[in-house]
Amino acid sequence: MVNLLDRPSTRRTPSSSSSLKPSRPVARLTLPTLLALTAIVTVLPFVAMVLVAFAPPSGQTFPDAFYPTRWTFENFTRVLSSSDIPRWTVNSLLYSLVSVVFVLLFAAMAGYAFAKKRFPGRELMFWAFLATLMVPFQATLIPSYILISRLDWVDSYWGLIVPTLANSQAVFLLRQFISQLPDELFEAAEIDGASEWKIFTLIVMPLIRPALATLGIFVFLWHWNDFLWPLVIGQSANMQTLTVGLATLQTQSVPINQIMAGATITVIPSLLVFGLLQRYLTDSITMSGLKS
Repeated sequence: MVNLLDRPSTRRTPSSSSSLKPSRPVARLTLPTLLALTAIVTVLPFVAMVLVAFAPPSGQTFPDAFYPTRWTFENFTRVLSSSDIPRWTVNSLLYSLVSVVFVLLFAAMAGYAFAKKRFPGRELMFWAFLATLMVPFQATLIPSYILISRLDWVDSYWGLIVPTLANSQAVFLLRQFISQLPDELFEAAEIDGASEWKIFTLIVMPLIRPALATLGIFVFLWHWNDFLWPLVIGQSANMQTLTVGLATLQTQSVPINQIMAGATITVIPSLLVFGLLQRYLTDSITMSGLKS
């Protein structure tokens, strides 16, 4: 009996280490809850914009504007007829699409050279090129404007588009993607007598198509939503983009319903581009696993 009493108990107390661990149901609910809250916070401004855009002009005060009793396209017809949105849309599309084409072309050529070509000073040049990522655009705004002004490109498509065609981020992303392609492909093409241009157009470009599509989405969105550079260069109403044009509407006492209608119009191209090319986002992740 004494031995039994003196033996230390091996039973676990309620305050054991298991009580320190969070219960599994709570852990399982935490991440979905955070994701749901993030989604709500992200989507809520867009939903509010659409509701105000389709609300009748009389319902401009809260909460009538956010709970329209009648849906109408009157705000869209008024803002299209009273402003130069069609012209602004053409400028934005031209600015975005031309930039996408040439940014992808130049970035792919530079990325291929940095990834697969051997030349003196390659690494130094590449890291110097990446160093430009640390320089904010605002720091180069005035020198860029002075250069464009001396070229007499202010208030022109040349001044709007050309300075944005060199994109170090795009070069870095495509260089990382191309570096994962097997070297045997390029060696075999060189043995067959293929020129550098044929290797680039017939081998590199098809293999990096998912990366090009993914990068094209972001380049399009960057330029479509760009505000500062078009504001500085486009000094006349004919050269304004949608973002700049909608900002000028706020200074003209335009009703908020019409401004939200114009903002809704600007979102449509972005949704179309993302919807058509989103499958390439997953394809680029799959292709990134290709190694020699």
